Amino acid sequence: MAKEQKKRKEIRRKLLHKYRLVILNESTFEEKISFKLSRLNVFVTGTLFIIVLIGLTTLIIAFTPLREYIPGYSSTKLKREATELTYKTDSLVTVLNYTNRYLDNVRKVLRGDVENNQQNRDSLFEKYKLDPASVDLTPIREDLLLREEVELEDKYNLFERNVENLGTLLFAPITGTLSQGFDPKTKHFAVDLVAPKDTPVKSIADGTVLFAEWTSDTGYVIIIEHQDGFTSVYKHNGSLTKSQGDQVKAGEVIASIGNTGELTTGPHLHFELWRKGKPVDPQNYMDFN
Repeated sequence: MAKEQKKRKEIRRKLLHKYRLVILNESTFEEKISFKLSRLNVFVTGTLFIIVLIGLTTLIIAFTPLREYIPGYSSTKLKREATELTYKTDSLVTVLNYTNRYLDNVRKVLRGDVENNQQNRDSLFEKYKLDPASVDLTPIREDLLLREEVELEDKYNLFERNVENLGTLLFAPITGTLSQGFDPKTKHFAVDLVAPKDTPVKSIADGTVLFAEWTSDTGYVIIIEHQDGFTSVYKHNGSLTKSQGDQVKAGEVIASIGNTGELTTGPHLHFELWRKGKPVDPQNYMDFN
C-alpha cells in the first residue's frame, strides 16, 4: 500500500515538476523568451490543440466546397449538373443520329440510289386483321346522310376525278422538250428537259434549299425540300441563284439552264422529284409543255 502511494506521488511529482523553455540568441546567448512548463501542461495543451484542429478540419470539410475534392464526397449541385449534362448528351446524340440519317438521304438523292427493301406484304397486314363477326357494321345516321350527299354529288359527275394530293400544287421548273423520261429500270430517276442555255429554272413549290453546290459529275446542283414529303432536284445548271438554307417561293428563279458536269451532252435540265425518300415520275405531277 505504501509502495503504491509512493508511486503515485512520484508520478504526480513528475507531472507537476516545473521546466523552463528558454529561447536564446546563439551569438550573444541573450535570453529572448522563456516559458515555465510542466509535463501536465504540455499534455493538456497538446490535447486541446489536436481537438481544435480536428474540429476545424471537420467544419471545413462539412460546410465548404473543399469536400468535393475529397474522394467519396460529392455535392448536390455537382450531382444535378452531372444529371443535366447526361440529358444534354443524350439529346445531342439523338439529334446527331437524325442529322446523319438526313444527310444519308441527301447523299442518296445526289447519287440516285434507291433502297430495294423487299418485305412480306402479308406480314405487314397481319396485325391489322380483324374478325368480321366482332365488328358492328350497322351504319349510323350521320353515315347514311353522308352517303346520300356523296351519291347526289356523283350522280351528275361525267368524269372520274383523282383527288389524291390535292393539297400540293406543283409547277413545272421550265418549259422544254423532253429528251429522256423517267425509267427506274435503267436507274434514271428523272426527266431530262432540253431548253436554251441560260433559261431560268424555277422552284416547283415553296420550300427550303437543302443543297446548292458544284459536283464533278452533275455540275451545279440544287436540292429543295417541300411540304408533304416532296424533294426536288435540279442538276447540270449553268449557275445558281440560291444558297443552302434559303427559303424559296413557288415559281421563284433558283438557277439557269447550263451544260455543267461530266455526265452531260448539251444544255438541259436533269430534274428529279422524290417523295418520302422514293423517286416518283415528275410527269405524273406536272406538265412540261
